Amino acid sequence: MSQNWWQNPCQAPDEAIYQQALERQQQLTKPAGSLGRLEALAVQLASLQGRLKPDLAQVWITIFAGDHGVVAEGISAYPQAVTAQMLQNFVNGGAAISVLARQLDARLEVVDLGTATLQDDLPGVRHVRIGAGTANFAEVPAMTVEQGLLALQAGRESVLRAAANGAQLFIGGEMGIGNTTAASALACALLGCAASDLSGPGTGLDAAGVRHKAEVIERALKQHAVSGDDPLQVLLCFGGFEIAALVGAYLACAQEGIAVLVDGFICTVAALLAVRLNPQSQRWLLFGHRGAEPGHRLVLAQLDAEPVLELGLRLGEGSGAALAVPLLRLACELHGQMATFAEAAVADRPA
Repeated sequence: MSQNWWQNPCQAPDEAIYQQALERQQQLTKPAGSLGRLEALAVQLASLQGRLKPDLAQVWITIFAGDHGVVAEGISAYPQAVTAQMLQNFVNGGAAISVLARQLDARLEVVDLGTATLQDDLPGVRHVRIGAGTANFAEVPAMTVEQGLLALQAGRESVLRAAANGAQLFIGGEMGIGNTTAASALACALLGCAASDLSGPGTGLDAAGVRHKAEVIERALKQHAVSGDDPLQVLLCFGGFEIAALVGAYLACAQEGIAVLVDGFICTVAALLAVRLNPQSQRWLLFGHRGAEPGHRLVLAQLDAEPVLELGLRLGEGSGAALAVPLLRLACELHGQMATFAEAAVADRPA
């Protein structure tokens, strides 16, 4: 396998099926366009699945976890130990995404890529320990090249497991205290934005905390002076193991032909990185929601993305994407089960 496997071609959506699904929507017993975004989502999923009537029975969710050295700069309202503690909560079924996965009858996988607090024997957690969290990117690059490649590959391997289990939709989630700071720094480097435009409260910082976070990011941006035209180097300088794994997962989904439902701010930054690394991957990305973190709106706009939901969420874990699954499933059912005008013997509008 090539070291730069993410540059390999992505699969192409089925354009013939796209046109057939679009024609079917025009024949269903409703005014044209009356189901709004649901129509477009169903047609898009049909082209991605290569079937006229798409199905989302098999949903796969992977939570990638890792700690961040930049927490040493006092940028989080929560202690770093929470990352490892939440791994246990995920597999015990007590986290929001655990509840949502049960309700959706989705497969939930938890992958530990490296917490600061060693947890290497948790039943139900897949341990792929790359390090005890990343380095403090306010001082040095967050990851070595070797660590970054291992994290990208961990994301790819999760997708290969999902594909082997017949997944029809992939949701990536993340857990890592400090990762909104990492995502903000990544977005600033990619978009050329000021840290003050992208920094938000994360897990609950007050106004002074947000200002401090922006100052830390600005200092790091000046220190590393990496170009947004080099997305891999941006990822190595500011990213986390879990963010790199998300990037790898999104790229692998596009190569394997599995539709992706992207979650919140951190996942959307990972999606932007994936698109910068391999632009073909964008065709496989759907977006679950627009969250409350201020940078999310800017990154979504850069991707020309129109999310399914806007509920003021800022939890992460893949929870916002999971909340959008019932709407996507209903879009598919409406598309597949509604009668056409001819089938229902209902008069169509004049040609």
